[in-house]
Amino acid sequence: MELKEECTLFLNCLHMGSLASVLYGSKERLTWHIRYKIALGTAHGLLYLHEGCQRRIIHRDIKAANILLTEDFEPQICDFGLAKWLPEHWTHHTVSKFEGTFGYLAPEYLMHGIVDEKTDVFAFGVLLLELVTGRRALDYSQQSLVLWAKPLLKNNEIGELVDPALADDYNAREMNLVLLAASLCIQQSSIRRPQMIQVVQILNGNLSCLKCMKKTRLPFFRRAFLNEKLIGAEEYNSPKNRQIN
Repeated sequence: MELKEECTLFLNCLHMGSLASVLYGSKERLTWHIRYKIALGTAHGLLYLHEGCQRRIIHRDIKAANILLTEDFEPQICDFGLAKWLPEHWTHHTVSKFEGTFGYLAPEYLMHGIVDEKTDVFAFGVLLLELVTGRRALDYSQQSLVLWAKPLLKNNEIGELVDPALADDYNAREMNLVLLAASLCIQQSSIRRPQMIQVVQILNGNLSCLKCMKKTRLPFFRRAFLNEKLIGAEEYNSPKNRQIN
């Protein structure tokens, strides 16, 4: 009998299941402490994929169902079936086949098939809203959580946003930090969204990164699709792509 070499991946059995099953299918109430822990842990995991790996990884399907929980409610990102490598000299992928989960898809992905770190950031913003509100990204009537939450975020109506199951049992400072991060992550323009390192800083209460974000000039970082083809960073940031139409 000839033995063939093969790669085998061993994973721990996580009896808690996914965040979605616990948040929406469990009778046990998730405390704010646990929700905040999940938010911060997932942010660190996504930061590792974007900046800590030897090659950048874009997950492309960040959602509550793809966050597994240990018995201590440590989050683990799973399901890399749609993930893409992003070479160092590439600014983004362009895909023609739309895949992913509605409710988490960034506008630029729906419109142009653009895949980069900021599409993951958008999905993470939706995940933060789920943790705060206890609502699904798309409810049974297909109402978007993002569209529902945006006017409430704009008017700072925290009482309307917070999951009724939490009542007033949450840390107000942490809640404000999570809502701030969520509001930035779900910006319509990907340029105005933070990077995951900035999201982690915000969730940890370090708001100094906001000053750097405000200084970002939109025309300089304007996307150049060039007939939907991939372009390198040098060409992407060339003078011809900084012109304002």
